[in-house]
Amino acid sequence: MVLKTFNIDKQAYDLFSKFCRENGISMSKQIEIFIKCQIEEEPKIRKEYLDRLDKIRKGNFVKVADFKKRYLS
Repeated sequence: MVLKTFNIDKQAYDLFSKFCRENGISMSKQIEIFIKCQIEEEPKIRKEYLDRLDKIRKGNFVKVADFKKRYLS
């Protein structure tokens, strides 16, 4: 294990620290997981996410010419 120092915004640190405490998770472990995800050449979730996104894009959509008139009137 290596100890490193990073300069981050205090508000972001405080919010993330609170989030980790409230959810009983390790802040260090979350940062380690984030870094590993950033350096993966092909993230595990990427293909699944892209497939789902493609399916959504090909879905049946209703064309609306005037959104305000149709939904807010």
